[in-house]
Amino acid sequence: MDLAGALQLGELAAAFAALPVFPLFDAAYFIVSVLYLKYEPGAVEMSRKSPFASWLCAMLHCFGSYILADLLLGEAPIHYFSNNSSVILATAIWYLIFFCPMNLFYKCVSFLPVKLIFVAMKEVVRVRKIAAGVHHAHHQYHHGWFIMMATGWVKGSGVALMSNFEQLLRGVWKPETNEILHMSFPTKASLYGTVLFTLQQTHWLPVSEANLIFFFTMFMIVCKVFMTATHSHASPFAPVEGFICPVFFGSVSSGNTSHDQHGASHEVSHPPPPPVKSKEELNEGTRKRKAKKAE
Repeated sequence: MDLAGALQLGELAAAFAALPVFPLFDAAYFIVSVLYLKYEPGAVEMSRKSPFASWLCAMLHCFGSYILADLLLGEAPIHYFSNNSSVILATAIWYLIFFCPMNLFYKCVSFLPVKLIFVAMKEVVRVRKIAAGVHHAHHQYHHGWFIMMATGWVKGSGVALMSNFEQLLRGVWKPETNEILHMSFPTKASLYGTVLFTLQQTHWLPVSEANLIFFFTMFMIVCKVFMTATHSHASPFAPVEGFICPVFFGSVSSGNTSHDQHGASHEVSHPPPPPVKSKEELNEGTRKRKAKKAE
């Protein structure tokens, strides 16, 4: 019975991994990506003033991961734009979200129950892109583990890693929002996921690629749908990171606190010496005392 269940699960994972993502899943990916662009402050005004700049930002949101991956592997960064069907589909979605009369399309796709379906479908595409990036890099660099991980990572979170460049196109410069300094959950999950796919690709993880795609996609869907439904930005990795990071990398807050306390005690125990009075000031003080005595 267990063997039959394992076989059925393996068949389900294989069928899921072979499921085509174009056009339905790609359309959901483009819808969520352009929605996040429209949520940015000033994005609607920019679309009215400069539709081309708005379209270019939308294409970065939709295809930024492919651009970064091609740059890493030494290929043409505009290579993916030769896929006319995907570019036309993304352009149509951008136009409907920004310019549909009475915002009908935007209201439909941003309705929370509908949006949750699109968010789940987007995670299917994200995991496929991570797996494809690692697989592609493995063909060119068979023993380049870090190249595989870098390629899979940017395939899964390329648009977030390009956020500062995309902001420049909108006339905004916020270096403090650097994604590497403040990683969001999708960026961290893509990083951890690409490590798993790299280990699987190099036969260090004894699991099939189809099973890994299936289980990691289910994990991503559950996390992202829950976070979107509850409007939460808390990372599911936070408890584990909060336990591991202080052990291996130290605690920044405690180090600063002890340093500040040491500095404060040092200042209290050793107050600064009073300024030394000059000879003229001493003479002036003597004359004032004699004048008071005379009075």
